[in-house]
Amino acid sequence: MIIEIVSKNYNISDRLKNLIEKKLEKLDRYFEEDTKVKIMLKAIQVYQNTELFSLELSIAAGKDIMRVEVSDKDMFATIDLAIPKLEKQIIKHRKKVASKFKKFREKVISEQEVSEAEEIRAVVRSKTYGLVPMTVEDAIEEQELIGHSFYVFLNKTTNAVNVLYKRNDGDYGLIETIV
Repeated sequence: MIIEIVSKNYNISDRLKNLIEKKLEKLDRYFEEDTKVKIMLKAIQVYQNTELFSLELSIAAGKDIMRVEVSDKDMFATIDLAIPKLEKQIIKHRKKVASKFKKFREKVISEQEVSEAEEIRAVVRSKTYGLVPMTVEDAIEEQELIGHSFYVFLNKTTNAVNVLYKRNDGDYGLIETIV
């Protein structure tokens, strides 16, 4: 694996780099040698004297991307939190791929229907509403009023559809569409 470590507001020690590389060696069996791994380490000031450390780990394996983000009071602990989460994602992804291959093979061998026991995802609810042009600040107020984790609106300044969402750290994120 090709490992890229980037930090923001945090100085990386050689000990931490070595620990990260050692922990990621466990994942070598799942990926090819040219798989790219990007790790972003951040220190965030929560209160006056308290820091929270964040680790974002992204793996680009072909067209698939697996990503984990964890936070803790100790940077070394974030690594121990991220690796098991990532392994769960990898195993889930491998099962999904194996299931697709199995379905394809069964279809080729015989044109019988796939077993009803397998879970099939479907849209179970649909909503329609008109987009109202508003500013990002207005959208934040609307989202807080309705109590949802996201809010879709038409941005007044860019005239594009935007999605406002609440992040785990309490701040907001904005997804802007490009047409």
